[in-house]
Amino acid sequence: MASVSSQPQFRYTQPPSKVLHLRNLPWECTEEELIELGKPFGKVVNTKCNVGANRNQAFIEFADLNQAIAMISYYASSSEPAQVRGKTVYLQYSNRQEIVNNKTAADVAGNVLLVTIEGADARLVSIDVLHLVFSAFGFVHKITTFEKTAGFQALVQFSDAETATSAKDALDGRSIPRYLLPEHVGPCTLRITYSGHTDLSVKFQSHRSRDYTNPFLPVASSAIDGSGQFGVGLDGKKLEPESNVLLASIENMQYAVTLDVLHMVFSSFGPVQKIAMFDKNGGLQALIQYPDVQTAVVAKEALEGHSIYDGGFCKLHISYSRHTDLSIKVNNDRSRDYTIANAPPVVDTQPPILGQHPVPMGGPAVQYNRAQYVPGPEQPLMHQPQAGWAPAAPAVPQSMPPHVQNNHYMPPGSVPPPMAPGMQYPSHSSVPPTSTMPAYGSGHSR
Repeated sequence: MASVSSQPQFRYTQPPSKVLHLRNLPWECTEEELIELGKPFGKVVNTKCNVGANRNQAFIEFADLNQAIAMISYYASSSEPAQVRGKTVYLQYSNRQEIVNNKTAADVAGNVLLVTIEGADARLVSIDVLHLVFSAFGFVHKITTFEKTAGFQALVQFSDAETATSAKDALDGRSIPRYLLPEHVGPCTLRITYSGHTDLSVKFQSHRSRDYTNPFLPVASSAIDGSGQFGVGLDGKKLEPESNVLLASIENMQYAVTLDVLHMVFSSFGPVQKIAMFDKNGGLQALIQYPDVQTAVVAKEALEGHSIYDGGFCKLHISYSRHTDLSIKVNNDRSRDYTIANAPPVVDTQPPILGQHPVPMGGPAVQYNRAQYVPGPEQPLMHQPQAGWAPAAPAVPQSMPPHVQNNHYMPPGSVPPPMAPGMQYPSHSSVPPTSTMPAYGSGHSR
């Protein structure tokens, strides 16, 4: 490896200190990695990780000044730079003589816990389930839930730090008991640290936040169903009141998901009136509007947790939106109003939707959970997923070549696109591949 003597790795004007300042560290460098880096030169007695705007700096403190000097001197004369995870780390003496405070809010015991729920179905864990879990250790004052880049999280407030510590020590790293979760929700693990908050602000009782100390707090309209009761229960299936507009979040996007792809998927259950796509929290989301709530309910129940493409790619997570009528100002590749007569036609150029060979919708009406939907003459001919939504097709034999399951959807009468290298068009005698989606019909067990 080339010498790094020309790089600004050291600050020689700073007087020696037993505290060293490290820069250019890899993301979320751990205390163990810092101790391992300094171990050959002496005993590291204190560290401070992930400081700076980019969280790529740190401090390490040696027990003796000579140990810090030895580390600086070694890497100043070595052709091999200091490295962590293969990344060159720049060293210099710190202008401090000791690390005074290495504790963050997560290390200081408090009465409010920050809970991260890990698992594919983490967002399906209701606030009532969290209340049951944490109430085993003492009276829970308040709970708020939210989504961050770290995932689905909650703040849980106890009356004192001792009770919160007891809950943290018992539950951190543990899974929520299976008997508290609905059958369709997978395992969910709790990761718990202390929060810097001491008193949570809860303005409304809702499916997102609860104040158990104030029974007179107003209830958010989004948390009430038609009977005037909370729309959140232990079954976890109904986190929000039903709506004719669905909010779809898409994860594991190995393929591009276009507006036309979403229209093809969701129009299998009834006429889609409007779609609006947007980016949020580093992922793709979309609002899909149906003419009525019942159609939206059928689509949500059938598609929740399933993938658009074979192999688990582009997985759908669907909830009800608070919107009832989307405002589409312009038809483009991110939003479209299909109720407008001159809306552009839908043409799909993506890999096979839901792992299906396309079946045009036409002729007799298709049964959707006992409700009839007949495509009108103005509706584009979209393929109908066969798994319980259209007459069943024979399954693919196990010996079927893999390329058969990667046929592009071609609307009837359309001209095939240019063939990419290695691509094969299916013949009409090809056996349709089986769907990745299970059967959904009126007799489907839940």
